[in-house]
Order: sequence, then C-alpha cells, then structure tokens
Amino acid sequence: MSGPALRLALEIDGDGTHPAAWRRAAHSPDQLLTPRRVARVAADAENAGFTLLTLEDGALPPDTTPDVVGRIGAVERAAFIAASTSVVGVAPVVPLTYAEPFHVSSQLASLDHISVGRAGWVVSEEARAEAASVWGRPLVDGAAARARESRDGVEVVRDLWDSWEDDAVIRSVATSRYLDRDRLHYVDFTGDTYAVKGPAIVPRPPQGQLVVLGRPDRVPVAQLDVALVDGRDLATVTAGAATAGTPRTFAEVEVALDTAEATAEERVADLERHAPWSDRGRLRHIGSAAGLAALLGELRGVVDGVRLHPLVLDEDLLELSRLVLPHLFERRYAVRPLAGASLRSHLGLDRPANRYAVTAAQEDVR
Repeated sequence: MSGPALRLALEIDGDGTHPAAWRRAAHSPDQLLTPRRVARVAADAENAGFTLLTLEDGALPPDTTPDVVGRIGAVERAAFIAASTSVVGVAPVVPLTYAEPFHVSSQLASLDHISVGRAGWVVSEEARAEAASVWGRPLVDGAAARARESRDGVEVVRDLWDSWEDDAVIRSVATSRYLDRDRLHYVDFTGDTYAVKGPAIVPRPPQGQLVVLGRPDRVPVAQLDVALVDGRDLATVTAGAATAGTPRTFAEVEVALDTAEATAEERVADLERHAPWSDRGRLRHIGSAAGLAALLGELRGVVDGVRLHPLVLDEDLLELSRLVLPHLFERRYAVRPLAGASLRSHLGLDRPANRYAVTAAQEDVR
C-alpha cells in the first residue's frame, strides 16, 4: 500500500523489550544507567534518522521476572538526552494514576524549553496495585478509575500549559516588570477526585502544547495528538488506526532482526531460556531487515508512523541503522527529521493557539 512517508519512533528504555535483553547487551550490566551509555544510544538513534525517542517508566521495576533491572526516571533521562541531541524528539512515559498533574505539567514544560520544542509525552497508567504504596496514595482500583485519572490529568496538564500566554514574559527593564499578570490565567479545574487552580510556574512551552501520545482506549481521543495502535496483525492495526480519531496514529511494532552472528529466531530462543517475551498484543517481526522494511512499507497509508520496540537495543539498533532505515529513506517510505524544527512540525501538527488568548480575543470582538 502506498501513502505518505512514515515517522519513526524508537523505545530505548533499558536494554530492550525482552526482560532478559541485558544478557545480550554490548555493555556490562553496571553500565546500563551511565550517562555515557544513555548519550550513546540517543546519538546512534538520532544519527540513524529516528524522529522520536520514547522512554518507558513507572514507579515499580520494569518486570517481575528474575531479570529485573533498575531505571532512572524517564523525565530525568529525557532532559539529559534533550541537552545532548539537537534534532530528534524525546518523549518520556509519565503515568498519571498517582502523579500530581501540576508537577507533571511543570516537568514536561521544562523539558520542552530544554529541548527547544522537541518534547513529547507518552501518557500511561500504573496498573499494578503495589504502585499505590510506593506513591503513598490510596489504590486507584480498576481500569475505569485509572482511565478517569488519565482523563482528568491530561486535561489539567494541557490547561496549565496554556495558563501563560505566549507573551506573558515581558522582561521590561524600564518598568522593572518581568511578567504581564493579565496574561496569566487560573485554570480552575475541578474533577472527581481533586481540584487544581493554577496558574503554572513555568512559561508556556515553545510548542505551545507538547505532543501527547497514548492509547485511545485509555485516554480520550480529544486529548491526544498521536494514538498508539496495538494489534497482532496488519488487519487489526488498520482497523484500530481507522477508528482512532486522533490527528496522527503510530503502530506499535516489536522487532527482532537477523544479525551476522545469529538469526532472529536464535536470538529470541536464547533469551527465552531465561524469561518469556510477554505478548503485549502488538505487531511483532522476527526475521530479516528486508522483511521488516517490507512490513513498514505496508504500514504506509495505514498509520502515520511506527514506534519500534527492539528485542535487544544494542543488537537491533545496529541493524536498524545499517539496513532498515537507509532502505526506507532511499525509497521515501520514511523521512528524517529536520534540524531546527519542533516535534510538532516533524509530525505535521500545527502549533495550537492559547485557549485563554482566543477567548479574550472573542470577548473583545463582542
């Protein structure tokens, strides 16, 4: 199927999507969380031509298998990556089940300022009951309750990003004024479980609103810029993308590629001796680079982009950079991000007007 060029995202948390991926990593286990490794992975992905890097996160360890590994907070890693890259977008996963939306808004707005408009946000949930005790909060029990927290949280965060108009910061030496108070607004949000007044403590992000990604069955589509679409086969992904109702859609694709040392099947079997590769309901490609390129070619016109989840980051990113992405770029199946452009621009999304400024302008007209 032909269609517009894809945008390519890469999940880079840990050593890969397989819980035992660290056993095949190119570094020793004690190097996983070092700044040098984080910067190297980000640089390799940026040089390869990925549009966006995502960073999984949560209050609990990534897995319940014996291969549990640690992680540094996604927002902190994203800020480090933003400062050490210049083109690629970066989107931490930030659950809203227990986090305070006011703090999330401030963190993400700051990330957009650090990256000069290259930040996004993957909305997720804390589904495991143990997370409540880690946060010291009452349990949010059940899918409907978690969806409510995500719905209210995203609304608050977006309201707070708009609580400073673009020209609220005036920095007038002559009048000794830093802010125009008339351009700061209270959000006055009241939800089912909490209320937030605002305004934010961070100026409006460079993009106005960060790119918000998430699953449309967990976050209202009106609050999403990009729907992350699951599906074990192309038909399911096609149906999910067609009904998502969001400005952009990305397919979730897990990847294990052949290497010079072993076939993809051999690599998977090696790791399966230690822990199972859990079925998350996503498309999964186990095979050659050419086969993956063909699959992504079929996804053009079905979705606007893909988010790849490598089996083992060190092994699969090399093959993606060497064989898959050059093939896609050469045939214009995918495009590289451009220097100096925001993440919204890379995804073809307009910079939204400030809702409070629009309301004020409408009132002036009346």
